Amino acid sequence: MPLYEHVFISRQDLSNAQAEGLIEHFGTVLSDNGGKLVESEYWGVKTMAYKINKNRKGHYAFLKSDAPASAVQEMERLMRLHDDVMRVLTIKVDTHEEGPSVQMQKKDEREERRSRR
Repeated sequence: MPLYEHVFISRQDLSNAQAEGLIEHFGTVLSDNGGKLVESEYWGVKTMAYKINKNRKGHYAFLKSDAPASAVQEMERLMRLHDDVMRVLTIKVDTHEEGPSVQMQKKDEREERRSRR
């Protein structure tokens, strides 16, 4: 099956538990349609470069999936219909990178720099 990476932004007024609940919800949508969620990361609340639907910030989530195209299309359709999801980006990849994403690595490196001082 093809490999995909998804990033979506949800509204800033959700709690962290609700934002992580969205990750689980869309993971079950994939599994119900014959795919599987390989890995997921919750990146937290981040400031966006410009306003989207009158929001300056949003909860960012990253998903790695191994699913047929029909399952991904259904998940994207449900994301676009969901009131809490503002933006979705899906990319087809050849292989999934091992370990945490670049977004999570930056946070770890900053903590490492502070400990050197």
